[in-house]
Amino acid sequence: MTAKILTGNEPAAVQRAEVAGRVGGLAADGISVGLATLMIGNDGPSAVYVAMKHKAAVQAGIKSIDRRLSDDVSQGDVDAAIDELNADPAVSGYIVQLPIPAHLDTDRTILRIDPNKDADGLHAVNLGRMLLGLPAPRPATPSGILRLLDYYEIDTAGKHVVIIGRSGLVGRPLSVMLNQRPHNATVTVAHSATEDLVELARSADILVVAAGSPGLVGADHIGPDTVVIDVGTTKTDAGLVGDVRFDEVAEIASAITPVPGGIGPMTIAGLLANTVILAETNQEEKP
Repeated sequence: MTAKILTGNEPAAVQRAEVAGRVGGLAADGISVGLATLMIGNDGPSAVYVAMKHKAAVQAGIKSIDRRLSDDVSQGDVDAAIDELNADPAVSGYIVQLPIPAHLDTDRTILRIDPNKDADGLHAVNLGRMLLGLPAPRPATPSGILRLLDYYEIDTAGKHVVIIGRSGLVGRPLSVMLNQRPHNATVTVAHSATEDLVELARSADILVVAAGSPGLVGADHIGPDTVVIDVGTTKTDAGLVGDVRFDEVAEIASAITPVPGGIGPMTIAGLLANTVILAETNQEEKP
């Protein structure tokens, strides 16, 4: 194995410590920070992720608020639960854990979130502000990817970054954030209709794979100096697996993130950072 392993544990710990310090500063001024999650249904991986988020929040001094709804809940009841979180003064920020059951409207659900409590940074208002380079909570996973690259001193300026996957959670916002200052990357977003995906991937200085397709990327996609960021997490009988065939790609790439233990910890740390940013911003805006 030749690739450097870019684990998220160390940079996430640094960021969580920063968050804890800021939470402590707010507490000294009599301001508490609260992170809520709204989970709908009983999706196994989602339950694991939610538990990890709450554990990290408590360790950082953030109040943890766990809201659950059954998988047969109506859209009206989901709307009501979101309205309650929007109005709850104990909640600085919150997320709706995705995915939600298929009979519910994901877009409607996210748009109902108060942008000033949008800890995931996925509301259209916050995505629009991000696009314009204005202050707003940034999507947690793209933020985590950028922070990991910075921690390991992987320069993006002038580099060709290929992102496989164009979801609103990762691919699209990450492409914008990488292209903006100070990252200054040249970005190509690939997807299911992209022709010659192998050759395109091989042209990347940095390859981000966020397609949700286990084992999609193998050794033939990788150049010898490529940095590979695997965002995929799919639960299988063998455990969590990524979108990258790790063992064969690690023989060629210059650096690679593992699954689990790569981007996952960074996403959680980014969520906590967004929550404290929202608490600070909302406090400043109070009359």
